[in-house]
Amino acid sequence: MAFEPRVKCPEQDPKERVKNFDDVVLGYTVELAREEAARCLQCKNPQCVLGCPVSIDIPGFIAGIREGDLEQAYTILTESNPIPAVCGRVCPQEIQCESKCILGIKHQPIAIGKLERFVGDWAVKNNICVREEPYKLRPPKRVAIIGSGPAGLACAGDLALAGVDVTVFEALHTFGGVLKYGIPSFRLPKDIIDSELEKIRKLGVKFTANHAIGRIFTIPQMLEEMDFDAVFIGTGAGLPRFLNLKGEGLNGVQSANEFLTRVNLMNPPGVKDCFTPIGCGKKVAVIGAGNVAMDCVRTALRLGVEEAMIVYRRSREQAPARLEELHHAEEEGVKFHFLSNPIEILGKDGRVTGLRLQRMELGEPDSSGRRRPIPIEGSEFVLECDTVIIAVGTKSNPIIGQTTPGLELNEWGYIEVDENQMTTVPGVFAGGDIVTGSATVILAMGAGKKAARGILRYLGIEKEPPNECDDDMDA
Repeated sequence: MAFEPRVKCPEQDPKERVKNFDDVVLGYTVELAREEAARCLQCKNPQCVLGCPVSIDIPGFIAGIREGDLEQAYTILTESNPIPAVCGRVCPQEIQCESKCILGIKHQPIAIGKLERFVGDWAVKNNICVREEPYKLRPPKRVAIIGSGPAGLACAGDLALAGVDVTVFEALHTFGGVLKYGIPSFRLPKDIIDSELEKIRKLGVKFTANHAIGRIFTIPQMLEEMDFDAVFIGTGAGLPRFLNLKGEGLNGVQSANEFLTRVNLMNPPGVKDCFTPIGCGKKVAVIGAGNVAMDCVRTALRLGVEEAMIVYRRSREQAPARLEELHHAEEEGVKFHFLSNPIEILGKDGRVTGLRLQRMELGEPDSSGRRRPIPIEGSEFVLECDTVIIAVGTKSNPIIGQTTPGLELNEWGYIEVDENQMTTVPGVFAGGDIVTGSATVILAMGAGKKAARGILRYLGIEKEPPNECDDDMDA
């Protein structure tokens, strides 16, 4: 039996896309989506579902596409994932659901992520919001969600469907968490995030901005004085890590968090006319090779720098970024310095002038299973640059831990939870990166949904969110 190759998804030309912040991947048309959906084997025991952190009925929604019933496809998707237009863009499907696709054993796996994005975008474009009628609890139970990122949104949505009175508190002036401030628009457009947020708001979820919990008021105050019956902490792990290199205090050195936040939240679409300085010179070196590093270096290109470079102490094969992101960066002209370890940031008159690097070679595997980079003696060299962006991961913000008596943290400062996502403080739950450390959007959502089930049990609400759709509810 002959199998068709994966249907290619249209993209902007690299020479054009580096001049704008529009979607790089243009998405499937209806015809292309149905053609790709037709490749699905519709397995009786679909392994792809086992690879999905929120257990989406993947064959079911793909069958809806193939049959031309996009509303049914969207209904199936949103039973497990309230923000498919987001997850279809940013989740690493290649190491999750697509890696389990039976077709992928000998052929190219089904483009599950691209099909999920197609359905999500179709619903956004057509103002579709297939959802259930929330229960009405009497008397109502009140739950506070701290953080409006993927974990908080997933938890809020499921609780609202169960009839809970939910309020989401966000420290920043806009909602979406890391989806808004941490991912550039060419990968995840802001209007897509806002459209998905609006669907959750229409479930009755209330959103409150500019409230840094632990500073405005504390979790004990929320429970004791503000009459919340439970609290979910979904603040993520947004505190930047640095390398403690000599020269990190020079002007021109910044964290990936600061750089992406300035571009994503503090500037209008025409970034050249921004009100807040970006602080991006002519030659930019980004230390790291994960997805955040790719976001930084590709953003720098779009800001018009002369040269954008990645510096990474391991090889290309060991880079943690998605292969698609690496490929797009290479297409756009990013220069890569693999097996190069930064040992000092150089400067003059208080400003960055370059990076002192040491060449590395790969030795035996380390505790992560990857071959360990070993310095090559006498191989130091200088890379000229005037901006250094450090993108080597994040850690937990200590504010909530410092202001919540009895909240147990692990040795890295992340919150300890039980099998129901409840912390050591009764009625306080947590999930996402603040528990696991930096992970994926879909894993954070999975934790938020699990926490919602735990909160419902804690509140004595036996009913799970309903599954029947109310066709009379509009978007």
